[in-house]
This record gives sequence, structure tokens and C-alpha cells, in this order.
Amino acid sequence: MCVEDDFSQHLIAAAANVFFVFLRVAAILMTIPIFESRSIPHLFKLGLAFTTSLVLFPMLKLNAMPVLNSIIEMGIGAAREVLLGLVIGYSVKLTFAGIKIAGQLAGYQMGMALTNVMDPDSSQQVPLLAQFNNLFALLVFITVNAHYWFIKALMQSYRMVPPLKANFGNSLTEQLIQLSGNMFVIAIQVGSPIIAALLITSVAFGLIARTVPQMNVFIVAMPLKIGVGLLFIGFSLPYFSAFLKKIFSGLGQHLLIMLKTMS
Repeated sequence: MCVEDDFSQHLIAAAANVFFVFLRVAAILMTIPIFESRSIPHLFKLGLAFTTSLVLFPMLKLNAMPVLNSIIEMGIGAAREVLLGLVIGYSVKLTFAGIKIAGQLAGYQMGMALTNVMDPDSSQQVPLLAQFNNLFALLVFITVNAHYWFIKALMQSYRMVPPLKANFGNSLTEQLIQLSGNMFVIAIQVGSPIIAALLITSVAFGLIARTVPQMNVFIVAMPLKIGVGLLFIGFSLPYFSAFLKKIFSGLGQHLLIMLKTMS
């Protein structure tokens, strides 16, 4: 009977470990830029998260978890794991949000503020250039194998932050605030070539309007600003690609810093 009791206790402990590993993996998969799309069925995401948890569990070699004596303690532990996964996923989404803001700012300067397309990820209308920047960033993200950092961060997260040991303190809040501010820095850095070119174009048309008042600047400026904007978007694509590679190459370091704040 003692052997059977020990076996059942080990089985329950292993099932609890797999459950908490599944929660963390599922939270990350639900929020990373590739798998967050609503076009991907939720059942597929859950199945992928469960399969990934089963594959990772023997490799993690987790220690025995503390005994949870009530449903409230289990709920708090589950909330910790889900919140940790959400923090990892949304820290990367902030980078993509900055890239989208850059396209939105450039679209406003070009006079394409009302030119929206349907975003399949959020099922909402988004500016055309913001969607272009987002899709281009996703292609670069996959090309440089930056998605592997999620797997490495997932493995590293269990070594640095074991299940039920996540600490959400002031250091994490400061890191999230810093990432949020960095989102606007990325937006300015990505959109600066187009914004600067369109600003110079607007100043030039202002001077033309003063020197040649007979010219209807508003009719001439609109298509020309769109043409100048598209031209500089094409010219800035190599810079854009190199800048994205630089950002994504440092993604792993940012994730490790984020995990250290929760350890």
C-alpha cells in the first residue's frame, strides 16, 4: 500500500508540474506575434501548447513543487504562471507596436490617415503603412530565426523562475515602463527617414505657396507627397531590414533581463 501511495503521490506531483508548465507555455503562445492571430484556431494553439509542454517537461528536470493545500493556492499559482507567460509575450509585442506606430506616423504625413485595411490578427481596421511595416517585420523576425529565442527563453525561464516562484515586484514594473518608452523610440527611429523627407516636402510646398500664390498647392501636394513617401519607403527598406535585425538580435538579452526581474 505504501508503494502504491508513493506512486500516486509522484503521479499527482508530475501532473501538477505538467499543468503549470502548460499554463506558462500556453500564455506565451497566445501572445507572441506569430501565433496570436485569430485566424489560427484556439484548439490548435492549446494542442500545440500541450504538446510542447509534454516535450519540454522531461528536459526541464523540475524539482518537487511545494504542496498546495487549497484551491485558492492553486489558483494563485496558476495566475502567476499565466502572468509570467503574458509578460514574456507582451514584451515582444511592444517592439512590434513601435513598428506599427512608425507606419501610422508616416501614413499621416503622406495624407493616408484614412487608408485602412483589415488586420487578420486583431480583426480591426489598421492604417495601410502600419500593416505593411508589421508584415515586413514578421518576415524579418522569421528570417533571422528570432522565434527561437522564445524556445530558449521558455527553457531558461524554468531555470531562473521555477513554477510558483515568480516575483512581480518594482523591478519588473520599471522594466515594463522602460520597454513601453522604448516602443516610441523604435517608432521614431523606423519612421524617421520618411517623416523627415515628408517634412522637407511640406516646407518646400509652403515656400512655393508663398512665391507662387496662383498655384493650388493642396491639389498638387497630395499626390506628390504620396509619391515622395512611397519612394523613400522603398529607399529605406535596406535600412529598415538592418535595423530590425539589430533589434531582434538583442531580443534574447531583453527576455533574460525580464526573467531576472521576476526571479
